[in-house]
Amino acid sequence: MTSPSSSSSSSPGVFVDLGIWTRIFHRDRIFASSHDLWRHNPSGGWATLLALSLILLWKLLHYLLFSRSSPKPLNPLRPPPPPPKVDWLITEDDLKNLILSLDDKSIEKEKWDDVIEKRSPTISYKAKCCKHKDEPWKYLSVTEFANYDTDVLRDFYMDNEYRMQWDRTVVEHVQLQVDEATGTETGRTVKKMPLLTAREYVLAWRLWEGKDKTYYCVTKDCEHPMAPRNKKYVRVGFYKSGWRIRKVPGKNASEIKLIYQEDSGMNVEMAKLAFAKGVWGYICKMESALQKYSAANRLQLSKSLNAITLAQKVPAELETMADTPSAIPSTATPQETQIVTREKRLLKKPSRQAVAKGLLLLGGVICLSRGHSTLGAKVAMAYLLTKLKKRSACSAKPSEKQS
Repeated sequence: MTSPSSSSSSSPGVFVDLGIWTRIFHRDRIFASSHDLWRHNPSGGWATLLALSLILLWKLLHYLLFSRSSPKPLNPLRPPPPPPKVDWLITEDDLKNLILSLDDKSIEKEKWDDVIEKRSPTISYKAKCCKHKDEPWKYLSVTEFANYDTDVLRDFYMDNEYRMQWDRTVVEHVQLQVDEATGTETGRTVKKMPLLTAREYVLAWRLWEGKDKTYYCVTKDCEHPMAPRNKKYVRVGFYKSGWRIRKVPGKNASEIKLIYQEDSGMNVEMAKLAFAKGVWGYICKMESALQKYSAANRLQLSKSLNAITLAQKVPAELETMADTPSAIPSTATPQETQIVTREKRLLKKPSRQAVAKGLLLLGGVICLSRGHSTLGAKVAMAYLLTKLKKRSACSAKPSEKQS
């Protein structure tokens, strides 16, 4: 017989063993029940596994797609960088130079060549050009529109959104920045060129209003951080223009007098021919678009922030320098022009060999451009004829000296 003390001393070990076996028994029951559940309901187990896999995959895709593309939240303690300063791009000195360059006395001091002069019952256009050393060709034009006020012509001429509707050369235009203090506006424009790569313009312009609703605008090329260079286009590195819109004295009409220089990377002679061949058709298209320019277009333009709504007054000291009404002067009399023209024709008389080569090349051009009477084909043909005339003139000079 065991003593009570011995039985009581051995009871804690028995209880410990019983606790261990109880936990093992319950664990085996749990594993057995889970195994039996999976065995008796295999579809439910696979469905649960598939659902968990889909949730994990969705979380992974969401992280890969949105974590990289979503912008990082801005630091509230660090404000966004300010826009670049553009108020220095165009100043009142540029306005002064424009007024002086449009003055008839300044025009008479330069040697201008006639380019084109056309007119219709409602519009007239004339243009001249001159060449300065180490500078692009300078063009001076006067376009007169009958039965239009100057403010309507100003809004139409500066409405770049409307221009994209009628001007097929403009492919893109976007406003980059407007300086509210000076009214200087910057923008980027892409224009397509016949037979050439499209040109990209990053420009700044500023408008002033003078007396009697006379308006002046100066435009320059510039660089802007919002318009980085694109390899698809040719960036125009030199562009300078200025114009004046005013009433024509004694007529119910308004005129745009424009002076303009550009280096677009084109051949100089080809650019002149393209201008002479295509500018009158462009002016006629402009007048047609001006007739369709409605009050709704002007209202929309007046509601936006641009160079028109922020135009400043012409300073009083510059108002006295305003140009007097006059046409573009002619630097030679008709008799002198005829004599010069005759001498040029005699000097540029081609030889037989040059004529034969020219006809051969011209025939090839006509075959290539047959059925396609585009401006590009016309310009190419005119350019070839000009080059042939120059070559034949050079080849004819030695024979003249020998004779």
